[in-house]
Amino acid sequence: MKKKTPFENISNTRQFAEGYSLIDVIKASMSKPKESKPLVSLPSVKTDLKNYYSKAPSIIWFGHSSYLIHADGKNILVDPVLSGHASPVNFVIKAFKGSDTYKVSDMPVIDYLILTHNHYDHLDYKALKALAPNVKQFIIPSGVSNDIKGLNINKKLITELQWWDSADLERNISITSTPARHFSGRGLKRNYSLWSSYIFDINGYRIFIGGDSGYDSHFKEIGDKYGPFDIALLECGQYDKMWPEIHSMPEEVVTEGIELKAKVVMPIHWGKFALAHHNWHDPINRFVKAAEKEKIIYTTPMIGEPVVLGTSYPKLKWW
Repeated sequence: MKKKTPFENISNTRQFAEGYSLIDVIKASMSKPKESKPLVSLPSVKTDLKNYYSKAPSIIWFGHSSYLIHADGKNILVDPVLSGHASPVNFVIKAFKGSDTYKVSDMPVIDYLILTHNHYDHLDYKALKALAPNVKQFIIPSGVSNDIKGLNINKKLITELQWWDSADLERNISITSTPARHFSGRGLKRNYSLWSSYIFDINGYRIFIGGDSGYDSHFKEIGDKYGPFDIALLECGQYDKMWPEIHSMPEEVVTEGIELKAKVVMPIHWGKFALAHHNWHDPINRFVKAAEKEKIIYTTPMIGEPVVLGTSYPKLKWW
């Protein structure tokens, strides 16, 4: 039988830059800077998610790439990593002190649970198992069904998408899977499931769910085809000169927002886990400096602080 072909990026993409190897990454991980983690507990806002209501879409961030989108009674949960760690075991890559405010028990009934790819800092199997009974529909990239098959979810509740596939979920709610420049893998297997970004349309608003991605031409293509976006949630953090093609530098995040034609950019993928070698606050500081230079509108909420489209875009420099 012919071996299944792994998924590939649009552009040729190296996991490590020329001159670097996995050995170099391992060595660097053993000598992270003192402030790769916060020296004090992070502040947060405790929002009652089960009783929260907003007519316009609201985004409530839980740190890193996990957040809830709420709009007129509908709840959409993205990449819920809520078990306190981003690894196969609970004593490695632990959440920063104060960042793990929200647990599975805080979540409301979920209308749509969206996964961008299967990495441990995006697909938390323990959390998914606890959430599954209260999720009405799962939306996942092609191949990720193999990673959640142990949850015994009814196949009718899973919508599996390849890039450029669209699904009308209900009246005034639709989703389109779009490219990202990254990779997938749990354990030793690589690229046997897809990694995606998404366009999420709800009640006349358009939201870009970025997932993990290095900078590439797909941002402009998506912006030209589907922009403008009311907000773009873009990966900002866990970058390094050793892997510049699979994660975006903070300055590139600003360029991505401009190319997407985003009215507002919200940086995510920071503020909870130390997966790279930079200081924990470097991503947001560099992003804010670049965003203000380019005069783009952005929002930097605390964990749990609602962003309400058209109304409230928190910008307190809480870090």
